[in-house]
Amino acid sequence: MDATPKVEPAASAPAQAAGSNSTDDRSEELISLYQAHKKIYPRSVTGLFAKWRWFFVFLTQFVFYVTPWFQWGHRQAVLFDLGARRFYIFGLVIYPQDFIYLTGILIISAMSLFLFTAVAGRQWCGYACPQTVYTEIFMWIERKFEGDRSARMRLDQSPMSLEKFLRKGGKQLAWIAVGLWTGFTFVGYFTPIRELAHLFATWSMGPWETFWVFFYGFATYGNAGYMREQVCKYMCPYARFQSAMFDKDTLIVSYDAERGEPRGARSKKADPKALGLGDCVDCTLCVQVCPTGIDIRKGLQYECISCAACIDVCDGVMEKVGYPKGLIRYTTQNAMKEHWTKAQVVRHMVRPRVLVYLAIVSTVVIAMLTGLALRTPFKADVVRDRSTLARIVDGGKIENVYRIQLMNATEAPQRYKIGADGMPGLTVVGENTFAVEPAQARWVVVSLQVPYEGAAPGSHPVEFQIESLDSPGKLAEKSVFIVPR
Repeated sequence: MDATPKVEPAASAPAQAAGSNSTDDRSEELISLYQAHKKIYPRSVTGLFAKWRWFFVFLTQFVFYVTPWFQWGHRQAVLFDLGARRFYIFGLVIYPQDFIYLTGILIISAMSLFLFTAVAGRQWCGYACPQTVYTEIFMWIERKFEGDRSARMRLDQSPMSLEKFLRKGGKQLAWIAVGLWTGFTFVGYFTPIRELAHLFATWSMGPWETFWVFFYGFATYGNAGYMREQVCKYMCPYARFQSAMFDKDTLIVSYDAERGEPRGARSKKADPKALGLGDCVDCTLCVQVCPTGIDIRKGLQYECISCAACIDVCDGVMEKVGYPKGLIRYTTQNAMKEHWTKAQVVRHMVRPRVLVYLAIVSTVVIAMLTGLALRTPFKADVVRDRSTLARIVDGGKIENVYRIQLMNATEAPQRYKIGADGMPGLTVVGENTFAVEPAQARWVVVSLQVPYEGAAPGSHPVEFQIESLDSPGKLAEKSVFIVPR
């Protein structure tokens, strides 16, 4: 028997594509359609815009953490009391009937965001968005425990040791503390924070307070500590529909490719023109400082949050090599193309869509301020007492009974007088003056009577007139009077 091994001919490419039954042993390469997430290690940066970011960090967190501790009279200055169905905002008391003001605030917020985005891009995201603010705080804590970019990368790649355990553990404890304090403060806007602090210290919080403190704390810990840029890139819808508000006159972070290309390394003393190079030295620092890990030199990308970290670091590099600043800067696409001056850029920001947004915001703001200025300092709801139908009482009169809710929206006790008209001989029987405590509501019972011959059977419209005796204000509430057949 011939012992010479037989070599099978390799299958041709078409045969392989057609699924031939080749028996040769070849390795297969698995190609994934999804790219694994690569951890981003942002480098710390200093500069003008970094200072502005930290200014907004301090401003927003001062407002958030300190505001619930302010007192207004004998209560918390800002408190959203869901149980009592009223919101306290300093001297303003808002009831569910004032829902129109919440609608106005939402409209103003949305249109202001559209206006600001059309003018200046995603600078809200880069400076004042809670995700950006808390990510900045958590990264500062991370740098304090683990060092800057290169030190963090080395620490992550090193085997576990006592030093690594202490650094990582200390960072985690600091993150958890900030997260829990944030959750506690958030709940403090709905439960009086001084009372909540006592309950928290004695571990006697209710189930809902406990749930929301830990839920919001965990959300802060997870979003700012781990998810970071993924929230901005994948979870936040603003990144997706921002293009609908952008145009070529929107102020964005831009790389001046005409000036910077072709990029390349060179010595500080070298003449870039003689080398055929642009001003970009290809140091990649603009990529290293980006919190979302993009390369701004590739043009406008939806992941860019306009934080301007790349502007700060690039200006620093340009200063060191002796080139003019502004290779990366805030400008518009048209300004970059047409080489406009700063004055020309500002003039082109005033365009029809901006004026429309501005007009809508201004109109709603004026309407809200006017409504608040003319707002009656009390509310009233009239409900016919369904348990007591129209009836004939002594003296041959027809009586209807009503329940009226009086809501005092001031910080002082008030007395209210109730009258009614709309039918001949209509009178209020019994007590018609009622006192209501500050920022409280009270249900009262009011009876109306008319002479038996004063109206035909059926339903008749009547109007209650409610007047404050201690402060200017008068309300008119409509109802009906039933005359039985």
